[in-house]
Amino acid sequence: MKNLTVQEIIKATNAELITGNTQFICKNFSRDTRIIQKGDTYIAIKGENFDGNLFWREALEKGADCVIVSKIEYTEQDKEKFKNKTIIKVQDTLKSLYEIATLKRSFYKIPVIAITGSVGKTSTKDIIANVVSQKYKTLKTIGNNNNNIGLPFTILKLQDEEVMVLEMGMNHFGEISLLSNIAKPSICVITNIGTSHIGNLGSRENILKAKLEILEGAQNPTIIINNDNDLLHKWYEKNKNEKNIITYGIKEKSDLNAKEIILNQEGSNFKCKIQEKYENVKVPIGGEHFVLNALCAITVGKKLNIETEKILKGIEKFELTKKRMEITETTNGIKIINDAYNASLESIKASLKYLSNLEGNRKIAVLGDILELGQYAEKLHKQVGEEIYKSQIDLLICRGENAKYIVEEAEKLGMPKEKIYYLNNNDEVINKIKEIAKPKDIILLKASNGMKFFDIAEKLKTEIY
Repeated sequence: MKNLTVQEIIKATNAELITGNTQFICKNFSRDTRIIQKGDTYIAIKGENFDGNLFWREALEKGADCVIVSKIEYTEQDKEKFKNKTIIKVQDTLKSLYEIATLKRSFYKIPVIAITGSVGKTSTKDIIANVVSQKYKTLKTIGNNNNNIGLPFTILKLQDEEVMVLEMGMNHFGEISLLSNIAKPSICVITNIGTSHIGNLGSRENILKAKLEILEGAQNPTIIINNDNDLLHKWYEKNKNEKNIITYGIKEKSDLNAKEIILNQEGSNFKCKIQEKYENVKVPIGGEHFVLNALCAITVGKKLNIETEKILKGIEKFELTKKRMEITETTNGIKIINDAYNASLESIKASLKYLSNLEGNRKIAVLGDILELGQYAEKLHKQVGEEIYKSQIDLLICRGENAKYIVEEAEKLGMPKEKIYYLNNNDEVINKIKEIAKPKDIILLKASNGMKFFDIAEKLKTEIY
């Protein structure tokens, strides 16, 4: 365990000490004065809509022992009032956050598993972390803190953990490069290359380039990829003789393959070769995509020399981060699948496939816009409409500017108009579901986070009986 001193932070960030003790140890870091704890070090992050530098006095008054700030005005009275506290002034607190996290990371010679991909990052992170934690004390990304602020703060939580499992997200080129150079991963996982953020990046090939930035901060890493993904498979074929790549898959022949897959509502079972023999693997969440997630976790477990029994237990007992495939059932047997945290063409396809295989009364898909598609919005939403038709969904409810293309394509292919509802806002969606829902119906909610469909899910839990 190695914590940072004020002196080390000043050196790493080229900072000015306004007041305080250079030997003070900064153990816990925070950027939110609403949840500040006694003894914390507050880093005043400036965002698009707020400036944490405005709250440095509040942080100290609420119990923080140290603040890291930039461009603040302070008086002699402030220095006297906070003479027993530590105030560090830097040029740029965000840049300093990166520097402090990089320094903290350098103190630890432990495996760092970094995970990226167009879809499935969080669920893959969750299942990997649960497998790893069966043998090692593990620090993982909490929730969706996978960006340039969330990842550094996760690293700053390091104490006596033996492994870190970090999720890395991005919208543009350069973002994963930054995260990788802070985290210095030893194992790099890429789940898939799809169409998320294609409006920003221009093509799936560019998305692949952006995801491969995960390798930039790593030295001779083990690279673990989903070999069933077309672009990752092509990349593997070109690079398999030069890089240490381990593959997993269902369709393509890989280093680890799932055999004899049985999918059901409660989860799935499959067989795969973990050591020298085939083992039966139980996954508690339904859907073929969770079989792939489990294969990825097994691959990581094997790499870290985790015993087979512990790998199997870690998979069987893992739980998803909230708002991802969250299933609730009302008193009259209506199932609500809240998978509304985010969406892409690929994740919607997977969710619709899962929905269509469930046993129940009617299958109702409630879909909203996929965001950040740019010029590809019409084309990809029409492909969703095609998937709706193929999946033989009973009822379709859509809301959103681009969701109209889902409706248009489903109608064009032959889905009856009386089975389709195109609505103006979330309240209309809620009222329509309340009006048409029948016992034993299964309702899937799926849209990009900005559509706030998780609010619909929360209201339905209490308003449908």
